[in-house]
Amino acid sequence: MVISQTPLRISLLGGGTDFRDFYSRHGGAVLTMAIDKYIYVIVKDRFDDAIYVNYSKKEIVTRPDDLQHELVREAMRRTGVTKGVEITTLADIPSEGSGLGSSSTVTIGLLNALYAHQNIQVPAVQLAREACEIEIDVLGKPIGIQDQTIAAHGNLCFVEFQKSGEVLVEKLSVSPELKRDLASNIQLFFTNRTRSANTILKEQRSNIADRTEELITLRNLAYRAKDAILAGNIDEIGLLLDENWQLKKRLASGVSDDEIDSIYSAAVSAGAIGGKVAGAGGGGFLMLYCPKAKQDAVRSALYGYQEMPISISRDGAKIAFNINT
Repeated sequence: MVISQTPLRISLLGGGTDFRDFYSRHGGAVLTMAIDKYIYVIVKDRFDDAIYVNYSKKEIVTRPDDLQHELVREAMRRTGVTKGVEITTLADIPSEGSGLGSSSTVTIGLLNALYAHQNIQVPAVQLAREACEIEIDVLGKPIGIQDQTIAAHGNLCFVEFQKSGEVLVEKLSVSPELKRDLASNIQLFFTNRTRSANTILKEQRSNIADRTEELITLRNLAYRAKDAILAGNIDEIGLLLDENWQLKKRLASGVSDDEIDSIYSAAVSAGAIGGKVAGAGGGGFLMLYCPKAKQDAVRSALYGYQEMPISISRDGAKIAFNINT
């Protein structure tokens, strides 16, 4: 039996610049962090040759091609596991539409667990690359490449997407105390609804040519945020997040709506400096940057919306248990 543990993420600044249609022309950058909420993938040998897959439903098939769960199907094809396994996925959060990168995290976790099941150790850069190939090139999902990158690498990272396609990952060299302070100033509230990101992301991708100016500004905000963190000015992140959010809402029509705008305004009035809806927008988790002294007031203002405390996950994708070794 193998169990992989892969962190979810919060993208702070620069989201949207990780689309190939944008960074191949202008270069992209994000400031992002893995959090201590995880996707677990369990891969277990079976006595027979059947394939069992357990998630929100159960599938029993004789070959990967017959699987409805497309991420499991393609991960099995990629890793060469073809029969005689039971695969189970478990999540710390709503498994779809959370805005915390769960789909890409599942893909990374599946690849890592299926390789480990064969006693193959795969580096983070390969996991990220293969997850991108599965989700974007094979399955045609309208997504960028930052979620796969941070899920594989973990920690607090500044990631640059080069025009050439090269991805440069920098784990920021700051003190553990600063990382704790940054995470403790972030509040995550569930908006009481999940959403499929595909519609928003398809529109966002189709709008890239008309939103190039906004995306360049979003990219530059990520660089400013990196400089602020390296200088120890973490409250600057809140101000940059607010600027980021106002730009992000212009990328696609479904990013926000009256309810989300109302929640955000209430949080800012109560003391939050800035924030955004995590991921593509439209639902899932609302992320706020708020000094600790103001957090109780924000909780009161957002009464009825469940808060989820987080900290930064030092590790990226890893094998938590492997009985084969």
